[in-house]
Amino acid sequence: MNIAMMNRRRTFATVLAAGAAAALTSRLALAESRPAARNIVMVHGLFADGSCWSEVIARLQPAGLNVTSVQNPLTTLDDAVAEAQRVLDRQDGPTVLVGHSFSGMIVTQAGVDPKVSAVVYVAARAPDAGEDYTALAAKFPAPPASAGIVFDGDEGRLTEAAFLRDFAGDLPEAKARVLYAVQQPFHKALLTGKTKDAAWRSKPSFYAVSTEDRTINPDLQRFMANRMGATTIEVKASHLSLISHPQEITALILQAAGRT
Repeated sequence: MNIAMMNRRRTFATVLAAGAAAALTSRLALAESRPAARNIVMVHGLFADGSCWSEVIARLQPAGLNVTSVQNPLTTLDDAVAEAQRVLDRQDGPTVLVGHSFSGMIVTQAGVDPKVSAVVYVAARAPDAGEDYTALAAKFPAPPASAGIVFDGDEGRLTEAAFLRDFAGDLPEAKARVLYAVQQPFHKALLTGKTKDAAWRSKPSFYAVSTEDRTINPDLQRFMANRMGATTIEVKASHLSLISHPQEITALILQAAGRT
């Protein structure tokens, strides 16, 4: 590593530490005053559909929570945020908004809704307002799954090999193949959107880092979690921790809802 790169990383770390400290202080004050939530709204990311939250939903409902999994259209960021907003509009009272993977973009934007009492990121993107997420991610080594994306015209998806190895690597192969069969394609335009707001700057924030993730670099996840001053857990899991480790993810959501 050359001296210039070392200096850039030191500056990056200094800015991160200062920002995280300020964010954490603000978030702790908010957490002490917010009411318990009775609603949970979840959003899925690329290469998936709303059913990917099934294992977590089955654990949240017995706690008396009203849970909804949004069907993300995977067309444009504006379309995806609008769909999540329609679901939020139907909620009665404080609501925790949860996003996995790409849908962290949606949580970051739609999470400014007054009904949202906390935001939860599960191995998810967490950009700042107006930030170029691609440029941010480029500061870290590219994850293996990025090489497995193929396009059919405007639609992108993961190859079967990449899905099984880099997306769902800690799931039984038979289960991973079922998930691959229902993989939803995304539109190229989806990746060009930028968030206009950053909910994590004003809402209590929670983050589950997947330490074995081959879809979003775990160090990038840690950076985003630290920057927002999030209550953070680390799960020894692939990108699909919500399926392979639903108990840990459920516990984090319950904490965000004030139900622990």
